[in-house]
Amino acid sequence: MRQHHAQEPARRARRPRLTAAVPLAVAACVMTACVVTAAAPAAPALAAPVPAAAPAAGPASAVRLELPRPTGPYAVGRDTLHLVDEDRKDPWVPQDGPRQLMVSMYYPARSDAGPSAPYMSVAEAESLLRRKAPGVSIPPETVSATRTHAHTGAAPKHGRFPLVVLSPGLGLPRASLTFLAEELASRGYVVALVDHAYESSGTTFPDGRTLTCAPLCDQPKPPEGGQAAITKSRTLDVSFVIDELTGRRSAWKMAAMIAPGRIGMAGHSLGGDAGAATMAADKRVRAGVNLDGTFHPAVPAGALGGRPFLLMGSHDDHVPGKDDTWDASWSHMDGWKRWLTVAHTDHTAFTDLALLQQAAGMSAPGALSPQRSLQITRAYVGAFFDLHLKRRKQPLLDGPAGADPEVAFHTP
Repeated sequence: MRQHHAQEPARRARRPRLTAAVPLAVAACVMTACVVTAAAPAAPALAAPVPAAAPAAGPASAVRLELPRPTGPYAVGRDTLHLVDEDRKDPWVPQDGPRQLMVSMYYPARSDAGPSAPYMSVAEAESLLRRKAPGVSIPPETVSATRTHAHTGAAPKHGRFPLVVLSPGLGLPRASLTFLAEELASRGYVVALVDHAYESSGTTFPDGRTLTCAPLCDQPKPPEGGQAAITKSRTLDVSFVIDELTGRRSAWKMAAMIAPGRIGMAGHSLGGDAGAATMAADKRVRAGVNLDGTFHPAVPAGALGGRPFLLMGSHDDHVPGKDDTWDASWSHMDGWKRWLTVAHTDHTAFTDLALLQQAAGMSAPGALSPQRSLQITRAYVGAFFDLHLKRRKQPLLDGPAGADPEVAFHTP
């Protein structure tokens, strides 16, 4: 058997052989520094832009972080899985045995009864701050206590829902896409938010161990095969997660909620690259999104088999001609496709860590506020999956007429 899993409340892992947390050192594993902010009230629609980034928060002791409230009609529940692939050794630390993953499952719930789901562990927050925001005075306990809008133990909504797998950027934890996971679940999706062990700033397992990305982030050279090797490993991770969720003996107690014929994937940075690579390798993934990620390498001709794909990135880095892997991949995408860029954003504007960046006073002058950038990301990614996994018309994606002023549609 390939599976070993724990759900909330977590069980102790079967393989406690790994040592305590790998030493924490500042690394340049992702393109930009991390970010997180206090959330604004949910907006009814993407109409007027929110003003540019707010001033930095006051004293660190007074900072309170909150994710934006989901806009969909459903309450959101969350469960956590610890999955072990017995058929595959960990690609980065083989001596540790089988590949292990932590996965947060978000789902439509009948009500918001139950405690709020924790954002991340204190150890994960400490590693995140050390790696991505060294010197910031915000304590890890504050980041760990970021208010979420999902609830543990919430009763699931009756019905079957599309599954969307989310994959974070290299060196970032799965929590960095919590804002998107909660939004999609509130709109009627089951969401599997994956932490890829040793590729995250910090991943805490049920036995209390917190693994960091030191084996990848702190090495003077990338692994053999470069970032393409990490992307390929992620395709195996994601296919394994899909196996575990949709197989006859599912690892998740609420797997009956999943409609296995309607599966999509979205990711940020390297996770977006992995979205296209997973579609090429696993035909079960019917639609994909890349949020500001360079491809390693460009998507080959015919790899997506006519399936839909959304490119969404920062205007400064991903207009046509800026990233040749987007230019080449676009020409090879043979199905429904859109290429969107968002003005006044950076690499982390597509993650909820943009909130931390604002609270820490790290936002660039003139940058789009995190509230606005996250609002835009949720709207367009949600519309994309509503169109392709639910077959609901989405005028938002027909632009550019009537599109949001920060969003540009490209047709190179």
